[in-house]
Amino acid sequence: MIRTARALAAAGALAIMGIGARFLVRPEAGLAGFGVTAGDERALTAIKGVRDISSGLVLLTVWRWGSPRALGACLLAGSSTPWGDMVIVLRRGGSPATAFGVHGLTAAVMDVAAIRLLRAQPDSPPPVKAADASTVAVAS
Repeated sequence: MIRTARALAAAGALAIMGIGARFLVRPEAGLAGFGVTAGDERALTAIKGVRDISSGLVLLTVWRWGSPRALGACLLAGSSTPWGDMVIVLRRGGSPATAFGVHGLTAAVMDVAAIRLLRAQPDSPPPVKAADASTVAVAS
């Protein structure tokens, strides 16, 4: 059951990445497949808003129920969004100050946190108290 669920999760992740790639390579086809028309700026900002909220929810979920290393891996993967945003802003003639000061800084902070979390030791059990150790020794 878990194996099937993991396979479905991986397939879903790959499908979403393919859809994202289509938006980058063939934007009109991506918009049409999504169900909105080119030039509908409000639809595009709503799409971005939903995706930013979803990205935050994923990170909070791993923060709450995952290991530090899993959170680090998710942060590292998630930093591709602000790095990509930075490149888009620069390539589309946007403000370099915003590109580097908002998107680049966000990505860098995420990467620093990710590296620290990825280097974390796996969670270890709490240390045995002295009284517990003597009880264990007597029971042996």
